[in-house]
Amino acid sequence: MSQEILQLTATELLRKYSQAKLSPVEVTRALFQQLQRLNGELNAFCLVDEDTTLRYAQESEQRYHSKQTRGWVDGVPVAIKDLFLTPMWPTLRGSKTVDGASTLGKSAPAVAALDRHGYIPLGKTTTPEYGWKGVTDSPLQGATCNPWNQERTAGGSSGGSAAALAAGMAPVALGTDAGGSIRIPAAFCGVVGFKPSLGEVPHWPPSPFGSLAHAGPMARSVEDCALLMNVLSEPDHRDVSAVPRRKIDYLAALGDGVKGMKIAFSANLGHVDVLPEVEQALAGVARALGELGASVVEVDPSFSDPLGAFGHLFYSGAANAIRDLGEKKRELMDPQLVAVARKAARLSMLEYLAANNERTALGERMAQFHQKYDLLLTPTLPFTAFGINREVPEDWPSTRWPTWTPFTYPFNMTGQPALSVPCGFCSEGLPIGMQLVGARFNDSTVLRAGHAYQQLMPTAQWRPPCFADPQE
Repeated sequence: MSQEILQLTATELLRKYSQAKLSPVEVTRALFQQLQRLNGELNAFCLVDEDTTLRYAQESEQRYHSKQTRGWVDGVPVAIKDLFLTPMWPTLRGSKTVDGASTLGKSAPAVAALDRHGYIPLGKTTTPEYGWKGVTDSPLQGATCNPWNQERTAGGSSGGSAAALAAGMAPVALGTDAGGSIRIPAAFCGVVGFKPSLGEVPHWPPSPFGSLAHAGPMARSVEDCALLMNVLSEPDHRDVSAVPRRKIDYLAALGDGVKGMKIAFSANLGHVDVLPEVEQALAGVARALGELGASVVEVDPSFSDPLGAFGHLFYSGAANAIRDLGEKKRELMDPQLVAVARKAARLSMLEYLAANNERTALGERMAQFHQKYDLLLTPTLPFTAFGINREVPEDWPSTRWPTWTPFTYPFNMTGQPALSVPCGFCSEGLPIGMQLVGARFNDSTVLRAGHAYQQLMPTAQWRPPCFADPQE
């Protein structure tokens, strides 16, 4: 029975709760059984507190018994990336330099919103130090393995959340994304990850990576991401850069489908070397969207790779994150984070402003592009997951992670919504992800298209071999 519970999405759990066919306590206990069986191998969770989590589950169960449920996600267990403040648990950000006691008693906007809607906090998931890179390992918490092949990376920086979802240790999770950190691990682990438009989901305290950083939902289904967006997009006065609330029901908007949409399909953005199996999988997605009624045209958005500008902006954030730390604390940190921060600290103000100008120009280019096309379809990544404990693939010509994520970071620079959905497997049995990108604040359009595809291709039920319990 526990394996059947672990297959359920959040929306399916809510349906069974309302029908009195399952209880939040029963679901939470099943998740903990899976976590106890697999987390030692995968290292997806860095903090688990069963007593506290079960207390939340019991309170939710009582609300269902008394028919006094609250909000959108009452009784839904949520894995929380260890960059989000949680009042009952320390937030260490993957670092030996953080005083966890100083973070207690505070809630990130996403956590506060989930609490208003009756969620069950499952625990904190692993992240690289300060969420600085596209894989998940840190001196504090070690490396997170990919559930499909434990010798491969789960991606990052929301790798713990993605691994937990794929392995059945959580139905939904929170992630952050300043250069692909939701979408990269979602693609590598075969789950769904959504980076909303900048400002659509309030986030506090401000990320050291500034306006590149987004907070968003991760799940196995697009429908569950839409469900979480109804919660996460609620206002929070602490994020002074958040946009005014539009009170969109993202879940209700999913039913409109893609008929009549104009979708641009670019397998390589005109400059990226892509694994042939990834190109083939994306061509299949393009055909499927066409069959669902969209007009899909193969066209590039025609912008040059903004890697240099992104690096200036992102690594300046890394330098900002550790600028007040002395040498003794830096010796405790990921040495590569320290190295990029030191290099970025030497950038001039003119170099930073030039990078920001390039960012603005890219945003204008994509805004013009979306005057003609509702969506842009690309791979999420040019290949599948590589070896663990590495920042870049084997024999890669560069030493830094953004060089292999050319489909993700441009849309952090532009602030556009971007969704990664599983769309196939390579010959090694590793997941392939496709990315849908929309115009700023057209988040519901992006989710609609991803949901329509997932209705045709039910990827929410794809599970790695480690998911099944040999005892059952």
